[in-house]
Amino acid sequence: MLYSRNNYKANLPVMLFKSFSAAVYGIHANIIDVEVDFSGIKTTEDHFHTVGLPDAAVRESRDRVRAAIKNSGFDVPPTHITINLAPADLKKEGSGFDLPMAIGILGAYGSLQLRDLSNFLLVGELGLDGSLRPVQGMLPIAVAARERGIKNLLIPAANAREAAVVEGVDVYGVQSLLEVRELLNSAANGGIHAQPIRVATRGLLGEMQHFPLDFCDVRGQHTSKRALEVSAAGGHNILMIGPPGSGKTMLAKRLPGILAPLNFEEALETTKIHSVAGVLNSETGLVTQRPFRSPHHTVSDAGLIGGGAIPRPGEVSLAHNGLLFLDELPEFPRNVLEVLRQPLEDGHVTIARASMSLSFPARFMLAAAMNPCPCGYFNDKSRQCMCTPPMIQRYVSKVSGPLLDRIDIHIEVPAVQYKELRGGSAAEGSQQIRGRVLAARERQANRFAGGSEPIYCNAQMSTRQIRMYCELSSEAERLLERAMQQQGLSARAHDRILKVARTIADLEGEADLAVKHLAEAIQYRTLDRSYWA
Repeated sequence: MLYSRNNYKANLPVMLFKSFSAAVYGIHANIIDVEVDFSGIKTTEDHFHTVGLPDAAVRESRDRVRAAIKNSGFDVPPTHITINLAPADLKKEGSGFDLPMAIGILGAYGSLQLRDLSNFLLVGELGLDGSLRPVQGMLPIAVAARERGIKNLLIPAANAREAAVVEGVDVYGVQSLLEVRELLNSAANGGIHAQPIRVATRGLLGEMQHFPLDFCDVRGQHTSKRALEVSAAGGHNILMIGPPGSGKTMLAKRLPGILAPLNFEEALETTKIHSVAGVLNSETGLVTQRPFRSPHHTVSDAGLIGGGAIPRPGEVSLAHNGLLFLDELPEFPRNVLEVLRQPLEDGHVTIARASMSLSFPARFMLAAAMNPCPCGYFNDKSRQCMCTPPMIQRYVSKVSGPLLDRIDIHIEVPAVQYKELRGGSAAEGSQQIRGRVLAARERQANRFAGGSEPIYCNAQMSTRQIRMYCELSSEAERLLERAMQQQGLSARAHDRILKVARTIADLEGEADLAVKHLAEAIQYRTLDRSYWA
């Protein structure tokens, strides 16, 4: 029998004790039964077996669990202990099973007054001193507990705010194994005395968001600012082409300041991904601003799209509901850029492995920047380009036609003239631009309200919705037909031009598409013919 050095009068031991935990797969979690069985026969050697497809981190937990129990004031005599993680056909990974294993051992040896833990889900890594350390993926675990009807979640205190975002589950942040045992014993003696963690999620989203970078810092580039405003209003992908120092990166970094704020459903889905990836800020517990991801051009295809033996989200999924900025686009390896095709079209990525196939959301807005040639000064009036036509063609061809076809807006960002750079009047700030963007987004929200699938912006419209909301006059039809024939545009480009035109009309508060809206949208598709023709 296991006994406490704190003179705790233990209950009689049982041969089998069950606790509950969870394992994360993709951005979803499965409830795992942690069954602990011991023989009751003391041996000279320690026999501690974990079954149920555990990985190396789970198998190593026996040493952490033994030390944590001993250093928490309990003596564990050497016996035959078998721990089964069911269902046994699912791969178990990570250190989050330490806590349910330790509680299962304490329960099996009679050190818990509460025998039925069906209302408790336990997750956490144990230190050798019995303290609890945070683990990844706590938000999907809390969602799984709510769906299973498990009322109480006992997790490390550092993960508490993240899990408390989920309503319908009482989250208790605990610091040590002893604190968990005391909380469970109090539940057996009239109820839990501790107060669950509460997070005012709606208040977090409603707070005034602060963006340190503002468009008022950008001098000149009025055409580029207009294109970025259209891009933000409709969630459209944008490509900026211009010489070095023209302000492409400066413009892109200020783009988050004019994006519409996240609603609660978007914030929850984004937080799930960041929680699984281990990049969530534990202080807030909820992603309240649209993500801005800017991977270096040396990123691998697995780093961009996601991967691993057990797949983890990549940059495209971390940018879900936000902005993915690819600077120096042709410097990325071609095979890395080509994996962007599926997420740009479908809004999700599917990663297949021999053991499993997982899907991650990847509905993001792409902003890319590139130089027009290797030296960067092709078509620049102030500097002479030293590149030959084959060099320029080879450089821009690193961005393939199919990928370029998925980018709605292509703009040229010329070098800023001295008078504009030193101009006295301040440029229009992000707050004014964001006001127009929010007004356009509100019109889109009203238009798509009540649909079977949630749609938040014009860029997400299906073909059927394009036909419904983008009707053209006879004059506009002739203009679009002429542009399609002269520029050799694809059917995909046709749909994307209509989406951009719909956004331009929303910015101006007009219900019908006019010729001027369509003309501006077509203008954003003509630049690629200058470089990729």
